[in-house]
Amino acid sequence: MDPTGLLPSFGGLAFTIVAFVVALSIIVAVHEFGHYIVGRWSGIKAEVFSLGFGPRLVSRVDRHGTRWQIAAIPLGGYVKFLGDANAASASADPEAMAHLSSDEKRHTMHGAPLWARAATVAAGPAFNFALSILVFAGIFMVSGFATDRPSVGALKPLPQVVAGVEPGDVILAVEGRPTPDYTALSEVIETLPSAPRMTYLVERDGREIEVEGPALFPPRFDNVAPGSAAMDIGLERGDVVLEAGGQPINTFADLQTVVKAAEGSAVLMTVWRAGREPFEVALVARETDLPTADGGFETRYLIGVGGDFFFDPETRVPGALEALTAAADQTWAIIRAQVSGLWHMIIGAISSCNLRGPIGIAETSGAVASQGLSDFIWFIAVLSTAIGLLNLFPIPVLDGGHLVFHAWEWATGKPPSQGVLNVLMTMGLVLILGVMALGLTNDLFCP
Repeated sequence: MDPTGLLPSFGGLAFTIVAFVVALSIIVAVHEFGHYIVGRWSGIKAEVFSLGFGPRLVSRVDRHGTRWQIAAIPLGGYVKFLGDANAASASADPEAMAHLSSDEKRHTMHGAPLWARAATVAAGPAFNFALSILVFAGIFMVSGFATDRPSVGALKPLPQVVAGVEPGDVILAVEGRPTPDYTALSEVIETLPSAPRMTYLVERDGREIEVEGPALFPPRFDNVAPGSAAMDIGLERGDVVLEAGGQPINTFADLQTVVKAAEGSAVLMTVWRAGREPFEVALVARETDLPTADGGFETRYLIGVGGDFFFDPETRVPGALEALTAAADQTWAIIRAQVSGLWHMIIGAISSCNLRGPIGIAETSGAVASQGLSDFIWFIAVLSTAIGLLNLFPIPVLDGGHLVFHAWEWATGKPPSQGVLNVLMTMGLVLILGVMALGLTNDLFCP
C-alpha cells in the first residue's frame, strides 16, 4: 500500500480538527473571559483562567494573582474562583473557605453578594452574544449594504457572457416588469420565464436604455452548505448547472423544479466551472427540515446550495449604529431559529437528526473554513450565539441552572441546600451527557 495515498485524507482531517479547535477556543475564551472580568469588577477573585482541560501546558500568574493557562485538551475551558471546590463553581471547598477571613470570603463566588454572583454567571453567555453582534456588525461594515435601488456592482462569472448589462447600471425593469427596489426585484423572479437571457431596462449615465443580460437568477451556486449533498460530491461556490435530469437549466428555479420532482432519487447534472471543461455529477437530494415564516417547519428535498442575482449589488457603507442594529437582529434571528428547532424536535415535528454533536460541528467547522476566512468568521459568530443560548438553558451545571438557583435564593432569602444542589447537579450532568450522546449518535448514523 502506498502511504502517500493517505495524505489527502489526513490533510483534510487535520484541517478540520484545527478549524474546530480554533473556532471553539475563540468562543470559549470569550465566554470564560466574560465570567472572569465581570467577577473581577464585582469583587470576586479568579484563581485560574484555563483554556482547555487536563494537564497544564503553559501558564503565567498576573498581578491580580490569577493563573492564566493553556491545558492539553482543547475542548472547553473554565474559570476557577477563590473558594470553589471545582471549576463548575457549583459548591464551595469547605477546607479552603475555613481558612478565609470574612473579608476574604467576600471575594469568593460563595461569599459575594447575590447580585455579584448572578452578574458573573450571566456574563459568559452575554459575552458570547456580544461577540456575535460585534462580528456580524464588522462583516456588515466591511461588505456593506446594498443600495436602495438595484444597482449593478460586478458581474458574476457565467459560462456565456451576455453583453448588455454593465457595472454601474441601475435596473429599472426586467422583461417589462418594474423593479424600483430590491424587494420588487426579488418578487419579480417568480413571474419570469425560463430563459438563458432576458431584457432589462436600465439607467446608465442619466439615460434609460433597453439591453440584454443573463437570466436574473441563474442556476449558479452562490453558496454551498457545509455537509450538504452538493458539498459531499465536490461542488463549489461559482459552479453553474447547465443540464439536470436531461433538461436544459436556464434559471435557479428550473434547478429547484428538477430536484423537487426527483424526490430524493439521483439527478444527473452537467456542471460548468470556471477554468475547466463541463463535467457530470450524480446528485441525490436529502430530506431537510426548513423553518417557515410562521415559526413552523417544512420538510423538502434539498441539495444544499443557494443562488442569487447574476451580479453583485452596488453597496454602501453603513454607520456603526445601523450595522450594530442589523447585527443584533441577525443574532436574535439565530436564537429564534434554534429555539424553534429544538422545540419542534422535542415534540417530534422534525427529525432528531437535526441535533449534531462534536463530530458534526467539527466537520462543519472544517467545511466552512475551506470556503474562506469571511465564511469562517461568520460561522464563529453563529456558533457563539448557539453556545451562549445553550448555556442559558435552565439546566444544572450550565449557567442557566446557576441563575435559577440564584433566582430561588432571591425569592426565598436562602440558597438551595447542598444536598438538593448535589442531586440537581447530578441530574443536570446526566441530561447533558445524554444530549451529547444523542448528538454523537446522530453524527455517526444520520445522513
